[in-house]
Amino acid sequence: WLAWKLTGGEHFTEVSNASRTLLFNIHSLEWDTELLTIFDIPMNMLPEVKSSSEKMGICSKELLGTEIPIAGIAGDQQAALFGQMCIEEGMAKNTYGTGCFVVLNTGNKVIESKHKLLSTIAWRINNETTYALEGSIFVGGAVVQWLRDQLQIIKSSSDIENLANSVKDNGGVYFVPAFVGLGAPHWDQYASGTITGLSRGSSMAHIARAALESIALQTMDVINTMKKDSGIELSELRVDGGASVNNLLMQIQSDFLQKKVVRPITIETTALGAAYLAGLAIGYWENIEEIKNQWKVEKVFT
Repeated sequence: WLAWKLTGGEHFTEVSNASRTLLFNIHSLEWDTELLTIFDIPMNMLPEVKSSSEKMGICSKELLGTEIPIAGIAGDQQAALFGQMCIEEGMAKNTYGTGCFVVLNTGNKVIESKHKLLSTIAWRINNETTYALEGSIFVGGAVVQWLRDQLQIIKSSSDIENLANSVKDNGGVYFVPAFVGLGAPHWDQYASGTITGLSRGSSMAHIARAALESIALQTMDVINTMKKDSGIELSELRVDGGASVNNLLMQIQSDFLQKKVVRPITIETTALGAAYLAGLAIGYWENIEEIKNQWKVEKVFT
């Protein structure tokens, strides 16, 4: 979109390839000369590219009272993938926040998505690059906030689990929470929120359950799309983020996927992953295997 706007649309085809993230070519691991030419950006104004886990600098002593090495760098979802120890090809995690973000480790291969997912670098450690497919869901936990703040059928977000559990199913009610359009794999900015299947017997509980199901169904949509692109059949989905504490949602997710849903003890895995990458670089942990042994399961849904 940025390329299209800045160039009047004429270069849209050339630069819309998802494997070139902003100005960086994830194949060659260098700044993309074609994109730099299109945008008339001099190479010498761009920073040196570093790996995800190496000592890059020192935090000034004046800021925190001591010099602290800066040694880990990752995007939030890449950090969460590493924090979940999804370090082998075919492992995936979903972060349930305001939105949801599914990321699949594709190993040392860039998989060019044919179904509108993002091909990206997961991390680069010790000169080895791991790639991933990512799918973004715009509205996840935000649908629960909407029920709380707009419809006011719950007082706190945690109340939705008991309310939705008070009915055995959705009673025919389906909820598409496209409040800001639909993200992956649809990318429909014109889609709007929809509730269908209402009857005289529909209750707040049915709407609440349909809202939780909408989060799980959107996740399933992205995971099924990842399978089409990669041919990878998941054995389990690792979950994190604030909404992953909802046991009913996690059970619904497992039922829809017909896969194990695994929740770790630590669900704030974005921060955890960044710490792992930094600690690995400075020798706090000797290797990834040592970190892997720290990752612990809190609950498995089947």
